[in-house]
Amino acid sequence: MRTALAILSVLFSLGVAAQELGPEELVRKVTADVLEAIKSDKDLQAGDRKKSLQLAEQKVLPHVDFREAAQLAVGKPWWNATPAQRERIVTEFRSLLIRIYSNAIDTYRGQTMQVLPVRMAAGATETTVRNRYLKPGAPPVPVEYAMKKTPEGWKIYDITVEGVSLVLTYRSEFEQVTRSSGIDGLIKRLAEKNA
Repeated sequence: MRTALAILSVLFSLGVAAQELGPEELVRKVTADVLEAIKSDKDLQAGDRKKSLQLAEQKVLPHVDFREAAQLAVGKPWWNATPAQRERIVTEFRSLLIRIYSNAIDTYRGQTMQVLPVRMAAGATETTVRNRYLKPGAPPVPVEYAMKKTPEGWKIYDITVEGVSLVLTYRSEFEQVTRSSGIDGLIKRLAEKNA
């Protein structure tokens, strides 16, 4: 009995390891899934915000490390926050990013994507995956995904579009708010943005 359980355990872990995607493959799959969903759904093509939110929740957000993204956006004040405040910041920042991601879905209508090869040292736990969104008659839009290896697999913690980091865009605003109103002031500001 123990031998059978041990064999099943090894087979299960091998199956999980085989299914885990590398960073390049993950970005390619998620982006292809999103582009295909947009192409095949008339409501998404028409800009349906509710459907865009659902698509972001299902296809993109499971692959985002919101804690890492929030920590990066908050900067030094993060370390002065209590664990409860950090959780609130992560929750509110996640809601903010969901809105941004769902709004961005509409802009990818009619585009294709080219993922560039990732150069990564063996055993690396962080990398950047670069790709370009291509639309006939328009210059390519470069997008970079900063990714980190977690126990759940590779996760995105920042997206840079045409050289502008989504997460770092908020850092100066967040630091200003925490300087004048503290961590609770930042949580309040995030909640107001999400209302």
